[in-house]
Order: sequence, then C-alpha cells, then structure tokens
Amino acid sequence: MITLRLALVLALVIAADVSLHAEGSVPVARELYASAAYDDALKMLDGLQSGSLTVEERQTIGLYRALCFVALGRAADAESAIETLITENPVYRPAMDDLPPRMRTAFTEARRRLLPAMIQRQYADGKAAFDREDFAAAAAAFSHLLEAFADPDVAAAANQPPLSDLEMLATGFHDLSMKELELPPLPLPAPVIVALPAPVKPARDFTKIYTVDDADVASPAVIRQTFPPFPGRISSRAVGVIEVLIDTGGAVETAALLDPVHPQYDQIAVAAARKWRYQPAMVDGVPVRFAKRVQITLTPAP
Repeated sequence: MITLRLALVLALVIAADVSLHAEGSVPVARELYASAAYDDALKMLDGLQSGSLTVEERQTIGLYRALCFVALGRAADAESAIETLITENPVYRPAMDDLPPRMRTAFTEARRRLLPAMIQRQYADGKAAFDREDFAAAAAAFSHLLEAFADPDVAAAANQPPLSDLEMLATGFHDLSMKELELPPLPLPAPVIVALPAPVKPARDFTKIYTVDDADVASPAVIRQTFPPFPGRISSRAVGVIEVLIDTGGAVETAALLDPVHPQYDQIAVAAARKWRYQPAMVDGVPVRFAKRVQITLTPAP
C-alpha cells in the first residue's frame, strides 16, 4: 500500500515538472513525508529553500525538514533545523499536538535554551535604537520583546534576573518611545532679543548658571516636563530629586539624580528628563543657562 501511494506521488511530481517555484511543491513534500519517503521529502524541501518564499512557506519547509531528520535518526541535523526556525522567528510555535513526542520535546527544549539569550540581544538592539533617537525602531523592538516575555517557554527564566529586570526596563523604554512618537514638532525657538542694561543697573554675567536663588532671573517656562509611569508595583511612597541643566535654547544639557527614587526607575527618569523642553530662563531679556531641580514622587497604586 505504501509502495503504491509513493508511486502515485512520484508520478504527480514528474507529470507536473516540479521546479523550485512550482505550485504544490510543499504539499507534495508533505505527502512524501506522510508516505515515510523521508530522504525524497528532504531532497525536495532542500531544493525549495532557494526559491522565493513567504514567511509561512519558509516555516513549513523548516518544520518538515526537522521532522524528516528526526524520522531518519539524524538528531544533530534535527536540532540545527529547529534552532534555525527559532532564530528566524522567536515567536513561531508549531501546533504541538500534530508533532511526534520526540519533536515536541526537542522543540520545547530548544526554545527554552535559545530564547533568553535572544531576548537579551533584542533588548540591547532596542536600547541602542532609543539612544540614537530612532524611536519607531525602539518601540517595535521593545514591543516584540514584551511579547516574548509572555511566551510560556520563557516563563521560568523571566521570573529571575537578568530577564526579570529587563522586562521592567523594556516596559519603561517602550512607553517612553511611544510618547516620543506621539509628540508634535517642537516650536521654533523664540527670537533672542538682547536688551542693553540700563545705565543704573549693574553689569550682568550672562554666562553663569542661574538658579532660583538668583535675583531678577525669570525661571524657565515648562513646555514638556513629564515622567513616564513606573513599570511595576511599589509598596510604599518613594521620593527622589533630579536636576536638569537647561541651556539658552530651552533644551536639557544634562540630567542627573541628586536623590535616587527607585533602582528600577532611576535610569528611566533620567532618560525622560533629557527630553524635556522649556522656554529658556531670562535675565534682562537675555536667555541664560539655568539649573532646575524637580521632585520625583512614586506612590503605590490604590
């Protein structure tokens, strides 16, 4: 019966003159596998890999290559094929109920082994995109990262460092990236008008860094000064202080924590502060640099 079925399949292949792009090649390879013609199925699948394929076709070909290797007892080749599938698409998961037990076990073990390192690399890529202010790429990377944290094969590793820390950071940087993408274009800086001091007034030092303790200085007006939500839960109120140095154009030159607020939030708060915008501080109509302190308060959710 198997011989007759295989003969019919091969006849279909010859009659159709199957090429790398021929319609039905993947179904024919499936039929060869179902007929236990594993070597023939593997040859056809290897040839199909060089064609123009959709993502779904590549996944199907990769899965059946792994199945053929398992059936042929080629464990190392099967493991390599499974690792390629996971590397190309970390969230790909075949219908486990349709796989033989050995294949289900091999696929699950490979995902548990590979995904934690892949998550750490993707976090580094997302953070690099955020640092170069490519917020669209950063938001996409952190979104995929948060999806990966929900994968059941990552659950055990996600509940302990370093992945548990990365999940909180990824949530914070994802929210910051989305906020940057939603911001309207910044207004053009107001024209700088240098007013000559009145003869009765003492000479001003417009190069110094002013603070609220200096007399006759108009503090910078806020254009954008917000903190992102805390990416987690806290049990008690936490307070910190951040200091920003605002330049004469209203941008933040530097941001530093004077009093840390929370280890999981300090870096996120500083990153947000670097994006704040102001109307510059003014002294006698001249914009000046200004050191401003802002309190950070975290309160437990009700």
